[in-house]
Amino acid sequence: MDFFNIDILNVIVRSVVAMTTLFFMTKLLGKKQVSELSLFDYVVGISIGNFASEMAINLEADFFNAFTAIIVFGLLAFFISILTMKSLKLRKFFIGTPTILIQHGKMIYKNMKKTKFDVNDLLEEARGNGYFDLSEIEYALLEANGKVSFLPKGEYKNLTIKDMNLKAQKQGLCANVIIDGNIMNGNLEKVNKDEKWLLHELEVNGKEASKVLLATIDINDKLVIYDRHHNEEVLEVLE
Repeated sequence: MDFFNIDILNVIVRSVVAMTTLFFMTKLLGKKQVSELSLFDYVVGISIGNFASEMAINLEADFFNAFTAIIVFGLLAFFISILTMKSLKLRKFFIGTPTILIQHGKMIYKNMKKTKFDVNDLLEEARGNGYFDLSEIEYALLEANGKVSFLPKGEYKNLTIKDMNLKAQKQGLCANVIIDGNIMNGNLEKVNKDEKWLLHELEVNGKEASKVLLATIDINDKLVIYDRHHNEEVLEVLE
């Protein structure tokens, strides 16, 4: 049998082109596409992978149609990622928002039912994060990418306050009051603050709201401000 027949060579050429196209499209989309995926990233990744496999091994499929589909999906995902960076509403729609599964140590059943996340799933995630007793958890949030983040109760943190025989500081979630230069008035109201108070605090710290990447307020009224840093040199990580 002639191994190197025309069909085999065709598959080889198609595979090389498909892999090269996928590589450059992934470079365009960035590291997020190959890390923890949001629902939108997952759909895009599955679709592009399917087009690439069709382009590589389905000799009856039109090569340039599959190639065009990969380019279109990749560019569409790229432009949507830019839009979601500029618009909080679009970010919420395409990427999603965290869902609280445990609040003040109590499981929020309606949120678990809404996200199709049962008790066994929660217990498995908790064990994976080192919590074998749910009573140690103050908050649990299901992130948009499907990962669960845990906030332990104050006395169960590393180097615990309980072990040091000190009074535990009150725990709670931080409220995001500025995101990408946008003041979140709804979140300010929830922590009994207003825009006037926030602007005054920013002025005291020599900051402008439009230049703040993120500002948070915790349950103890501590304001933390994260600036946009454009000019600092960032070391490139090599492996």
